[in-house]
Amino acid sequence: MSGDPDPAEAIEIDVAEHSPLWRASLPEAESVAIRAARAALAGSGRAPGGAGELALVLGDNALLHALNKAWRGQDKPTNVLSFGSEGGATPAGAPRLLGDVVLAFETIAAEAREQQKPLADHLAHLVVHGVLHLLGFDHEAAAEAARMEAIETEILAGLGVADPYRACEASHG
Repeated sequence: MSGDPDPAEAIEIDVAEHSPLWRASLPEAESVAIRAARAALAGSGRAPGGAGELALVLGDNALLHALNKAWRGQDKPTNVLSFGSEGGATPAGAPRLLGDVVLAFETIAAEAREQQKPLADHLAHLVVHGVLHLLGFDHEAAAEAARMEAIETEILAGLGVADPYRACEASHG
């Protein structure tokens, strides 16, 4: 009774802990991030076939500030940045490099407090959001944003995380 292999399982997920703040405040941050990334890959409908690699970087505001300034011209930290691998052919037998999702502890922790949600849930949401960007989803236009939010909400529900958009609306309304 073996169905088709899950393409999300063929992706190797590496976690780099750039900031000790994650472990100090959320010892399970690495497992939360990996579980969220796998759920995003599985629930996106766009997981690449075959072997692949994805990096998750548990960083801090200083790292995200530097990256945001260098790559987006924004002189401030942000919660999450996604860096897709630059095109080019993957050598035969080599895994496809999906890219990196980099997360800022201080910004994410402050947003979780402000939105009155568990840090683990907010981390899961932003990992899902970042992975979906790597898979080609975007939120520049209203229709794209609505589609991406719906996919995020469905993936997060499967992880037992409340709809992050409804929570935001309720806390600001």
